[in-house]
Amino acid sequence: MSKVLIIGYGNPLRSDDGFGWQASRMIARELTGHIADVITCHQLTPELAEPLSQSSHVVFIDADAEGEPGQIHWREVRPEAPSSSALTHTCSPAGLLSSAARLYGRCPQAVAVTVTAQSFEFGDSLSPVVAAALPKVVERVLQFACPDEPRSESQGM
Repeated sequence: MSKVLIIGYGNPLRSDDGFGWQASRMIARELTGHIADVITCHQLTPELAEPLSQSSHVVFIDADAEGEPGQIHWREVRPEAPSSSALTHTCSPAGLLSSAARLYGRCPQAVAVTVTAQSFEFGDSLSPVVAAALPKVVERVLQFACPDEPRSESQGM
């Protein structure tokens, strides 16, 4: 199994919280016909455990509140059971990996890519410093998902 799953999440109506949403949309346009799937959602939910279990690798993309605005973080995610045994409406990347292993017997390798937000205020655009990080994250995720593929000219990188 060599399918990569990319999950971008956040609220596109809360300024920089829409970072994962915007990144995943850009990535989806570039990955048409490749061995990667892209999911864009407002939040992580238990239903994502099944597609996770069918993937060899997963990339979670989101905004973060820790660090300097615009700073990019790339870290490995390992399965970790949630503190409560009850399933809830929201999940963490580590909790979803744990659920995939427990429910479907498979857990992909996973990384989380986050960018430190400058603003979570109401608005539908990214702050300039976070917008500047967007093409860098998109390119790095594309390289991770399809390392041997040439990039299209439309991406402008």
